[in-house]
Amino acid sequence: MVATGRRALWSLCVCFAALHTNALRVTMRVSTVEVVRGDFVILPCSFYTSSPLSRLNIIWTLAPLSSPESPIQVIVYDHGQIIEDPSLIGRVGFTGIPWSADIMVNDTRVSDAGIYRCMVNNPPEMADPGIGELLLTVLVAPSLPACQWEGDMDAGGSVTLSCSVAEGIPTPEIHWDKIKPEEISLPINMDGELSGSVQIANVSSQTSGLYRCSASNLLGTENCYINLSIHSEVGESSSGILQGVLLTLAMSLMLLSLLVLVIWLHQTGQDGRRRVSKMEEEEEEGYNEIQYTPSLMKRSFV
Repeated sequence: MVATGRRALWSLCVCFAALHTNALRVTMRVSTVEVVRGDFVILPCSFYTSSPLSRLNIIWTLAPLSSPESPIQVIVYDHGQIIEDPSLIGRVGFTGIPWSADIMVNDTRVSDAGIYRCMVNNPPEMADPGIGELLLTVLVAPSLPACQWEGDMDAGGSVTLSCSVAEGIPTPEIHWDKIKPEEISLPINMDGELSGSVQIANVSSQTSGLYRCSASNLLGTENCYINLSIHSEVGESSSGILQGVLLTLAMSLMLLSLLVLVIWLHQTGQDGRRRVSKMEEEEEEGYNEIQYTPSLMKRSFV
């Protein structure tokens, strides 16, 4: 009697174990998938069943990152029929039905990102757990950043350089650099995830140059540029001009004085030479007159 009861209990345990072993199993081969926007991606979902596939039912749903509380039905396989969500018609499909629950999504968009759930039923088997899920991330290269400036461009003023990008996944890192005449990395203030600014106080002529904003993520880098030209102060400019004019006038007066002096010395030398020559001529004429005057000759012989 006891032996008979033990055999019955053993048979029941074996039947339960066999039933549990033959139960439907769903597994996700990966937990996360990444794709570049515009490319296609395969979302894997494997299942095991020991029953015929005549009543197989597969449902894929998506909880978008933008609204995870509102999942949508992506695609359904039910008794040999395939039903696609109207917004995904032509972009989603099964790859190995009925032996595989994998699906492919092509021409991927940012709105395709989110948590996907694969649910498989194959009556009379019960799914355990029957549901698998994975996270799809759609990568996007940084958009071309927009650069702008505001502030006082006169010496001593303050200028703010700002830069923003419209999109990028992962979130782009923003950097500001001065690249001409020398390359300098500048401290940046982030104004949200997709914009950053640089404040430059007490600007001077050395602040002038070419500035670059870079937005980077793992898909690449985009740049925009601003060329700053700081104006000199009016007082300093006028003072410099006045000093230049005064220096020019002083040099001109010195040159003019030297020229007058040279001319005067030259003229004085010529007049002196004329006077000396004239005196010599007069002396010579006087000597000749005294030597040959008739009255003198007479007096000489008396």
